[in-house]
Amino acid sequence: MKRVVITGMGTVNPLGNNVADFWKGIVDNKIGFSFVDKFDSSRTGVSIAGTVKNFNEEDYYNDPACFDKKESRRMDRFTKFALVSTSEALKDCGTDFKDINPYRAGVIIGCGIGGLELTEQEHQKYLEKGPGKVSVFYIPMMISNMAAGTVSIKTGFKGANFATVTACSSATHAIGEAFRKIKDGYLDVCICGGTESTVTEFALGGFSNMKALTKSNDLERASIPFDKERSGFVLGEGCGILVLEEYEHAKARGAEIYAEIAGYGATCDGYHMTSPSPDGESAGMAMTLAMEEAGVKPCDVDYINAHGTSTGLNDKYETRAIKNALGDEAYNVKINSTKSMVGHLLGAAGAVEAIVTAKSIKEGLIHRTVGYKVPDEECDLNYCVEGNIKQDIKSALSNSLGFGGHNATICFKKVSD
Repeated sequence: MKRVVITGMGTVNPLGNNVADFWKGIVDNKIGFSFVDKFDSSRTGVSIAGTVKNFNEEDYYNDPACFDKKESRRMDRFTKFALVSTSEALKDCGTDFKDINPYRAGVIIGCGIGGLELTEQEHQKYLEKGPGKVSVFYIPMMISNMAAGTVSIKTGFKGANFATVTACSSATHAIGEAFRKIKDGYLDVCICGGTESTVTEFALGGFSNMKALTKSNDLERASIPFDKERSGFVLGEGCGILVLEEYEHAKARGAEIYAEIAGYGATCDGYHMTSPSPDGESAGMAMTLAMEEAGVKPCDVDYINAHGTSTGLNDKYETRAIKNALGDEAYNVKINSTKSMVGHLLGAAGAVEAIVTAKSIKEGLIHRTVGYKVPDEECDLNYCVEGNIKQDIKSALSNSLGFGGHNATICFKKVSD
């Protein structure tokens, strides 16, 4: 069995269009939300979203790893996010991996929904002008796997290539599957993560009608995970990409290592389309499986980056899941929710949160859960609500829980020889 480490990271999200800006926003406890101005959202009753800002496509036309003007017209926004984030991650890791057999280099990028905005636009054409006017590029631009496929085209990585599509767990499943491919000896390197861009009136309407989104008009109290007054999540967009590499290869080339991925747990509630299971049993088992694979005991876990959506059901049921997995040690672990600052990025959420977890281990800092004010007796753990915490982190978990009952947990470790 091989060891697997993170040697490169890239992101585009509501707090920054690169890891440095994003991490600074995290450390400064900035909120990446804004009032929706791309379209009139008043009919949905939702006014706040976590949108990517200052994403100027022209800035990437000269980057061969991204896209030129012509290519840009043939890519959906979620694919562009993935290319930009991958370009940053590969520059960050310091190699193009040309020394590796291309069939030993893979790409696994999750996406929960795909090109929803494009679907809306092309459907309107269909209604007004008929099927003959639907773009010939509509299907290949829209399908969720195109981010992974396009990254492969740009990088020349010809190994395992697919998209995990498990709603809000998509990115964490992608990272976990990439980890396993390297650990079990099928790949030497894998680009992985998740991407999403679905902040549209159509999406806001759907999520709002099912009572999933907050209708708060207060930017500072819109996404408030584990707070008793939480009222739903803030819909966000963005991408997170990680370069996973076999440890000995990374060590031989002198790579900077952020953290080791040592365990992965994946389960399903088998309970409900949208609600997590109230007993937290299956989500807790995902954490237990990740810890067992990593050789980590509950008392060894210093930090959990929670799914923490700011919905009434998720936060109390995830709290129960953590107690199921850690027992009495649940009261000693530090827990936070990055969604308090960036919102819920759906298929990209787990990747952006994995970047935070890896950076937290590297920097020895656990960020505050921003916006929290009112304690909830059903959420009675330490959610880091007073401020950032400086602490050495040896082991950490990152959770993702998706519609359909999909649970995924990654166990990270601080690297030691």
